[in-house]
Amino acid sequence: MSNYKSGFIAIVGRPNAGKSTLLNALLKEKIAIMSDKPNTTRNNISGILTNEDCQYVFVDTPGIHKPQQQLGRVLNKNAYSAMEDCDVIGWIVDGSQAFGTGDSFILKRIETLHKPVVLIMNGKEQLLKRLMYWQKQYDFNDIVPISALDKDNLEELLKVFKGYLPEGEPMFPEEMKSDHDINFRMCEIVREKILFKTHEEIPHSVAVILERKEKRGNRMYLQMMVVVDRESQKGILIGKQASMIRSIRLDAQKELKDMLGCSVDLELFVRVEKNWRNHENKIKEFGLDD
Repeated sequence: MSNYKSGFIAIVGRPNAGKSTLLNALLKEKIAIMSDKPNTTRNNISGILTNEDCQYVFVDTPGIHKPQQQLGRVLNKNAYSAMEDCDVIGWIVDGSQAFGTGDSFILKRIETLHKPVVLIMNGKEQLLKRLMYWQKQYDFNDIVPISALDKDNLEELLKVFKGYLPEGEPMFPEEMKSDHDINFRMCEIVREKILFKTHEEIPHSVAVILERKEKRGNRMYLQMMVVVDRESQKGILIGKQASMIRSIRLDAQKELKDMLGCSVDLELFVRVEKNWRNHENKIKEFGLDD
């Protein structure tokens, strides 16, 4: 495989800049869950795109932010480790937003790494005006305007990334699309439904753990534990006459059935682990410390 290229691209940015939307658009498959809630992505999720002359390993990172809890510090650490270990950084910014303190926070980190940085301007509004402003902030190796939602200019972005990847054999089998196993992805689907249906503190306080998985014939039986950090959140998550948890379960069951290609019976339980987001051992136990 002469001149074959392969390498790691860290997709970084503020919470809600469109990192997961971009990853799914590039891979033409849902690899990372999406919602409009900050810190939807908690783990570094690799999406693998294999072409005949290049393998791109995209690492979708948690949004870098000013942490309020230990969990936030761990999420930032996950994002930083991806930036340190990659061949090129793809910094995605929302083209409709002005440069803010969150951006200067990321910029400070980027400046210490001395790696190629591609600025990805996401969206269609006021791009030219913003572009000129961003060019003054840092000497980017490349700037690529895209729309992750409309899948605009993604081929150009791939071409630019390829220019920064080293020559080398593919690191993953061609058919592999993600480095996370099916169990992780099933739990993430349940968490995504919770993010869509709940508000305030709940989306940030939830962890989902697979307790049991059993296949009988063409039917998959799943039991998952939803962990929250306060008793009051448990009540909201279950809802009046268990209406909320039922609605989450039915939505998740439907998507899991499509994903697994068989009927799914999903049971959800809710448990309170007081203040778990500040306990390092709990964060590790729930698989959130990469």
